[in-house]
Amino acid sequence: MYLPLNRLDADFPLEYALQMNRECRGLRFSFNADAEIAPDTSPKAIVPGRITELSLQGCFLETSASLELHRQVLLKIHDSSEFFEAEAVVLYTRPSGLGLIFREVKPRFRDILQNWIIKALDRQLEAQQIPS
Repeated sequence: MYLPLNRLDADFPLEYALQMNRECRGLRFSFNADAEIAPDTSPKAIVPGRITELSLQGCFLETSASLELHRQVLLKIHDSSEFFEAEAVVLYTRPSGLGLIFREVKPRFRDILQNWIIKALDRQLEAQQIPS
């Protein structure tokens, strides 16, 4: 049984998210925004990064931070005059950064995330259109 990812909280097993393949995690869009990440146990230990992929469920953060799998983190993304904050978990690691899945997203930040996704989808569709 699959549950919506916005149910990923203390009662929702992280193993579910870890078992999902890339397709099941949802559509990802190219995105380019400054970000910062900090372990939830050390919120002042901020490490800068850059978001390069974004979805409603998570993102990929290019960063020099090396955090272990399943580590809970605090994430802040800055784009133009808006910012997004969420509690997240390290889903996978790559030499260039971290794959994060969002755990706690407040409603006002969910709205910002949805708007960013819509804009990213529009950009992707415009780029795929064949000139007449």
